[in-house]
Amino acid sequence: MKILVHHRIASRDGQTVHLEELVAALRRRGHDLIVVGPGIGGTDFGGSLGFVDWIKKVLPQSLYELAELAYNLPAFIRLARAVHGFHPDVIYERFNLFLLAGIMVHRLTGIPLLLEVNGPLFEERAKNVGLSLHRLARRCQKFLWNAADCVLPVTGVLAAIVRSYGVPDERIAIIPNGINPERFGTIPEIGAAKAALGINARIVLGFTGFVRQWHAMERVIDFVATHHDRLDLHFLLVGDGPVRDELIARARAKGVADRFTVTGVVARDEVGRYVAAFDIALQVGVTEYASPLKLFEYMYLERAIVAPATDNIREILTDGQDALLFDPTQRDALEAALLRLCEADDLRAQLAHQARLTIETKSLTWDTNAQRVVHLAEVLQRRGAMHDVSTRRIDGAPVDGPARPSD
Repeated sequence: MKILVHHRIASRDGQTVHLEELVAALRRRGHDLIVVGPGIGGTDFGGSLGFVDWIKKVLPQSLYELAELAYNLPAFIRLARAVHGFHPDVIYERFNLFLLAGIMVHRLTGIPLLLEVNGPLFEERAKNVGLSLHRLARRCQKFLWNAADCVLPVTGVLAAIVRSYGVPDERIAIIPNGINPERFGTIPEIGAAKAALGINARIVLGFTGFVRQWHAMERVIDFVATHHDRLDLHFLLVGDGPVRDELIARARAKGVADRFTVTGVVARDEVGRYVAAFDIALQVGVTEYASPLKLFEYMYLERAIVAPATDNIREILTDGQDALLFDPTQRDALEAALLRLCEADDLRAQLAHQARLTIETKSLTWDTNAQRVVHLAEVLQRRGAMHDVSTRRIDGAPVDGPARPSD
């Protein structure tokens, strides 16, 4: 197929990973793609386009939101030119709150449009940074979700939010994040991985990503401080983030600075050799509707996972089978789960092995996601982009509609 991918990503972070991996998987399957959008900023994870940061700083919030709306004019022109020269079979767009250009082109040309949704951006922005054009922003989200031929949320929890905006089930297709096995190559044995990093602790608790306050990593430092004498623990944080200095200061104050390592930004292709040193992989805090990229990496690399028993996590993992899940509403549940895993080598090995099998049995890969996207696009083409796509199946497993990936 000829697929036009449209986005408004201006930072190098998890959303970039999602876009790049899906595009690469579609190309591996032999499809012809062009990507239309701003340049993705920065060379490091967490980096962004400098002029975007500057605009955010100098403009009042209301003017910045108006600038987002004004961006649709050049975006529409770029898209129209791309459509004229490329003649795509389908438009695949990553949802952004005020990004209307893709829907405009879709309406004018009749080209089917698949809308990838990774979060309810109206709710996110209203809660975290505030919105000046509050009513307009909500209307934009509702319009975009209802105007697309098919909306692709990453979890069933997010699908329920999409549904609450009036989008019918037959136009919702859940496609979670996944893994690209080629990214990891040959992974060192755990002892060798620890030795290469200069970590001699018996049990390594590990986390990857751009760490923020809501990740609750201070609880892991406190756990290490409480139990390290008896259990010989080390906390390895693979990444960086705005709370890095706070965590280092906390570890120093707790007397465990020598048992806390922060690597800083690590190239994506190098992440595997760091995760190979983990005895226990951490997903402590999680956004309730998200599909955490790190979770799939932990699973593929056969790490014993500790994660909250939230609905979105339970769409992928099963407590006691391929992870140890804790109740995030109970005060000491995380610590109890960590302690249980630290004291049970056999349980860690069992969970780690089963986590890798879950990746395989549920086909949680970018290649499978690409297959699902193409299947949906083909259905929309055949049905004139206006009919039910919820009953289609692929390789014996449903990929359309609000069913969970494990169904």
